[in-house]
Amino acid sequence: MLIIFSIPCTMKTSIRFNFQVILWVGIWLLLWVSERGESGFIKENGLTFFFQICLIGGIIYYAVPQLLFKKQQFTFSLLIIVVIFIFAFLCSNFDSPPQPLQSHTQQLIKKRRNSPPKPIVINFLFLSIASLTAIFIETNIFAQKKEQEAILNKNEMLQTELKLLRFQINPHFLFNTLNNIYTLSVIDSDKTQQSISNLSTMLRYVLYDCEKSYVSIQQEITYIENYIKLFSLKSIDPYPITVEKNINNLSSQIAPMLLIPFVENALKHSYIEKKGDSFIHIKIMVDGTIIHFEIQNSKPNHPISKDNIGGIGLENVKKRLKILYPQKHLLAIKENDSTFNVKLIINGNETD
Repeated sequence: MLIIFSIPCTMKTSIRFNFQVILWVGIWLLLWVSERGESGFIKENGLTFFFQICLIGGIIYYAVPQLLFKKQQFTFSLLIIVVIFIFAFLCSNFDSPPQPLQSHTQQLIKKRRNSPPKPIVINFLFLSIASLTAIFIETNIFAQKKEQEAILNKNEMLQTELKLLRFQINPHFLFNTLNNIYTLSVIDSDKTQQSISNLSTMLRYVLYDCEKSYVSIQQEITYIENYIKLFSLKSIDPYPITVEKNINNLSSQIAPMLLIPFVENALKHSYIEKKGDSFIHIKIMVDGTIIHFEIQNSKPNHPISKDNIGGIGLENVKKRLKILYPQKHLLAIKENDSTFNVKLIINGNETD
């Protein structure tokens, strides 16, 4: 049985060719040793080995890349079969010395006593094995390359998608915040300075810290708190928004901008501006590397129309969770007539 060793797909064509040459040299040496090193063995099979090498070279450098990989399978198969037959025929004629004339009776008796396979059959078999080996190795390496390219392309697409999702800042919120700060500057300069500082911290986080794959949970919480503070500039009276934190591991890591869409969604659909019975409750707990996030908001009694300008959105957050935390997160969304509740559990990372 011929054993094909695993060859890295990064091997160059010349290296793969040399590998197969050495492989067949080793096989023929073993066969020669099994024949007790008879000198006639090399003379009888030397031409077969030479044609094997020519066939392997033709397959590696021309037939496979120019025909097989370009989906010309019929031409490729026909060419290989014809070349094998021609080489087997030439080997058989050169390797088989002419036999002296014998009587018909003597020839029949000799054939009945010992009838080994004809040389053309043996040569065809060796050339076919060499061809199949070369084809198998080349197609296997080609498949590995395609698989690596597919994985690389998929990773690049995922990274691009994550960047797009990560940097989808709500422009409506930004413009409203700037307008509110402008209005506040006429009333209270101290609050104006603090608001500008909060906005600056948020923009710095989005533009610089979010370039990282993961950030500390404290940074994400700070962003949420600043977001709520700037949103609260719309009103002189405080909004019924509560944030409860219980963090026993500040080194816990989370993907940036992962929680804020839930806050945006709550602010948008709770009708919090009208106050009254509206509310938003946020709970963030970190236990080791496990992050628990829960947000609950009220729902208005009657449907309200909202503009379509928004941030990332819940569907995109679900995509990010599947990409970043496969089998490491649990998201539960419950909705009834009066409340909308989101619970998210993430098995996060921890800094070294």
